[in-house]
Amino acid sequence: MAADTPILDAQGIHAWYGSSHVLHGVDLQITRGETVGLLGRNGMGKSTLIRTLLGHVPQRDGRIHLFGQDVSQAKPHEVARRGVAYVPEGRGVFPNLSVRENLVMAAKPPRDARHGWSYQRVMQTFPRLGERVNHLGGQLSGGEQQMLSIGRALMTQPELIILDEATEGLAPLIVADIWRVIAEIRGSGIATLIVDRDYRKVLAQSDHAVVLQKGQVVLAGASATLRTSEQLASFLGV
Repeated sequence: MAADTPILDAQGIHAWYGSSHVLHGVDLQITRGETVGLLGRNGMGKSTLIRTLLGHVPQRDGRIHLFGQDVSQAKPHEVARRGVAYVPEGRGVFPNLSVRENLVMAAKPPRDARHGWSYQRVMQTFPRLGERVNHLGGQLSGGEQQMLSIGRALMTQPELIILDEATEGLAPLIVADIWRVIAEIRGSGIATLIVDRDYRKVLAQSDHAVVLQKGQVVLAGASATLRTSEQLASFLGV
């Protein structure tokens, strides 16, 4: 696969919840190693788009190709097996498993010891988790659970990681830590799709960005260009 060929290529995505038509012909492409920001006000379809790409929304239409394979009707576990990791809004930590158990349960061995995400590397990246390695997931703070969720996703050795509301509801010091790690993920060459309310941070940490309004793409382009767009504020309500 050529470097500029999208590893994720979604065309004309529609999605419904019952009779509610949420997504209306959304296109999204992510190339290898690229970080893309997904922006929009609450209720505009960002999480629905992510869930549709991952196979969680059964009522969907359109074409989704992942690493050159058609996954338009794939189940969530089939998408995950193709090298996609998901850090959901709400974190999805197993409350009755320890930090270590949460991390190793889905871990795959790194293909490259220098660049992969081993247990040791996650511990070095999140020292706070190292101090709580025997604590149960349910005993962690919200910020620690988010670190754990990101660490667990990285230990699957993904080609693409999707972060939904990466810093939602976290204390400022933890937020800064999460953005530091997102920058490290970006630097490591893993393709990333980020949703976060702090659009300035998203644009600073992404190569391209897409803005949704009422389930449609209303603005898309290089993040550096969108930062100075006069239209951006009106679409985001800022």
